[in-house]
Amino acid sequence: MTSQKRKLKSFLPFYLMMLPGVIYLFINNYMPMSGLVLAFKRYNVRDGIFGSPWVGLSNFTYLFQTKDAWIITRNTILYNIAFIILNTVCSIAVAVFLNDVVSKRCKKTYQTFILLPYIISMVVVAYLVNAFLAADTGFINNYILEPLGIAPVSFYSEPRYWPFILIFINLWKGVGYSCILYLANIGGIDPGFYEAASLDGATRWQRFTKITLPCLKPTIITLTILSIGKMFYSDFGLFYQVPMQSGALFNVTQTIDTYVFYGLMKNGNIGMSAAAGFYQSMVGFVLVLGTNAVIRKISRENAMF
Repeated sequence: MTSQKRKLKSFLPFYLMMLPGVIYLFINNYMPMSGLVLAFKRYNVRDGIFGSPWVGLSNFTYLFQTKDAWIITRNTILYNIAFIILNTVCSIAVAVFLNDVVSKRCKKTYQTFILLPYIISMVVVAYLVNAFLAADTGFINNYILEPLGIAPVSFYSEPRYWPFILIFINLWKGVGYSCILYLANIGGIDPGFYEAASLDGATRWQRFTKITLPCLKPTIITLTILSIGKMFYSDFGLFYQVPMQSGALFNVTQTIDTYVFYGLMKNGNIGMSAAAGFYQSMVGFVLVLGTNAVIRKISRENAMF
């Protein structure tokens, strides 16, 4: 038996363990790619995906010729920029604080409570938010504003509050997951670095900026690039469920995903929805390549590829 065959035989159990994941990846991620042709067709059930007539780029005009195109694009991009910046800053801050907790039991307890919002369904979150913001029965109006003699606020018809509400909810729900990733990286930093810095008289802030942040840079860059790749996507549950589909809030809660959903429910045009998904994917792909190219020019060793 040749060395190559012996090597293949020794790795065979690992290949067999990998096989279910590869099959799932192929079925879930690669087979649906054949449906991209829907973006260029006028789909009808009788003719099927490949038998439906071609319409070229006309499905894409649904996104660009509507009067709401600027609003939904602006909201999608600005919210995602705010999410990326605030989630990164807060996740690193919480990870640093957790890393300084000495008691292992307390640290695990804090991690559990911080991660808990991440696993809560957005439907449940929507009802929790409603319990706080409802005009008649909400906690804020009845137990905070009313005792202070302040007139109740109809949050679901006041657009000016919702950029802050949505950003806060996204931060509250998502910071736990990113925090765990950064905490794992901080735990892998050699304690000798901090001990040497302390002996040299470095302050806590100097140790953070000169040791912690540089060691976290690869993780920060990787997560940021992945987030930028989803710049033209939005958390559908956050923007659809939480505002309770209030029409008065559309100018500040409508994103590309929710707009396409409303359009699909109203018009039933699958081709237009496929065109929107294709557009979002291509823009995300270009953004990932562009961001990685910029990082590669600045710091080649920190680029993803």
